[in-house]
Amino acid sequence: MLNKPETYWNNVLFADESKFNIFGCDRHIMKLRRKNEELNPKNLVGTVKYGIGGVLVWGCMSALGLDNLIFIDGIMNHAHYLNILRDNLKLSAENLGIRNNFVFYQDNNPKHTALNVRLWCLYNCPQNLKTPPQSLDLNPMEHICRELKVRVQRHDIKKKSELKTVMMEEWMNIDTEITK
Repeated sequence: MLNKPETYWNNVLFADESKFNIFGCDRHIMKLRRKNEELNPKNLVGTVKYGIGGVLVWGCMSALGLDNLIFIDGIMNHAHYLNILRDNLKLSAENLGIRNNFVFYQDNNPKHTALNVRLWCLYNCPQNLKTPPQSLDLNPMEHICRELKVRVQRHDIKKKSELKTVMMEEWMNIDTEITK
């Protein structure tokens, strides 16, 4: 891939999904502290056990910009993922001006490598970039999702509906200088 010209990358359509929480994160957070300072407010991290939640989204981009941001209800499995691709992938490529010339990139998530998804991609995507197994996540969508998370965290969000509204507004405000 190092030998590909820069223009090649203009036709790559990157896609991925990401979870956005209203409060906190899903990962375990480690806080370093001195002995007997465990209850000091600067060493406490708030949590919510149930009810506030977050949203799972699927998005896609190319060097030319961002397209659809799809909110996913329920649990994402290979069948649900395939429906998202059917409804959005070709339309997004067309909206981004790369129509039938796009190269599709997704990581090795099991729902992306399920047989029905691979077969659909084989017949519906002109080219697919192969990702080596056990590779680092090289998808630029990770950077876009991080940018979106930073922008969303600037808002005081209390409800899932507010989160979705803010996410969509901020998604639309990410310009092509970032996607390039």
